[in-house]
Amino acid sequence: MEQTLISQPSIQIDQSLQGTVRLASFAVESLRIGRGENLWNNLFEPLCSELFDRYGETTISHVPGIERARDLYKAIGIDPTRWRPASEALIRRVIKGKPLYRINSLVDTINYCSLYYLLPLGLFDLDRIGGDRITLRKGLPGESFGGIRKDQVNVAGRYTLADLAGPFGSPTSDSERTAIREDSERALVVIYAPSSLQKTELETLARFTAEKVEQYGGGLPRSGDVSIAG
Repeated sequence: MEQTLISQPSIQIDQSLQGTVRLASFAVESLRIGRGENLWNNLFEPLCSELFDRYGETTISHVPGIERARDLYKAIGIDPTRWRPASEALIRRVIKGKPLYRINSLVDTINYCSLYYLLPLGLFDLDRIGGDRITLRKGLPGESFGGIRKDQVNVAGRYTLADLAGPFGSPTSDSERTAIREDSERALVVIYAPSSLQKTELETLARFTAEKVEQYGGGLPRSGDVSIAG
């Protein structure tokens, strides 16, 4: 099947999920992905140290803002302590004093933003997404995708982004199929938020993310084209 490249980061939310989730998305072009040393030295390591000093002796449930991502899962009957949002997985490692994975400048910038405002983000190679339509829906019975550094990620009954080829992302994990690689040229950034988060605040977070991507990630965000769904 011939692949149609997506030029605009437009995502539709399936009717069954209306009122549970809100998404922000934008495209990043002209990627020049590096090692991300400036990001780690200037932003990521200081943030990790601050979070560890503040919450290292407490439980994850006492971290302010942790409920926002949990509410996203609770809205569709998913226990967030069993199927964790990616943002919670990050901060759990930090407050336990465990090092975070260092991948590359773009992936690490997205992880920094996720940790900073405690919402899960997705990052995808736009040229590996099939078709001109992306839908956030519940996974079908038995549906899964091959995760990054993981085996199959089960998305049955859970949030998943899907294109013509099927599911490729979720608030917990992204797929190997659409993962960012060193030779990637364009990317799609998605922020998952509960519907209780105001659109104006979500747009502010998206523009914050776009700014960090331009400063540290190695790409040119089309931040003027931030799309809000839900």
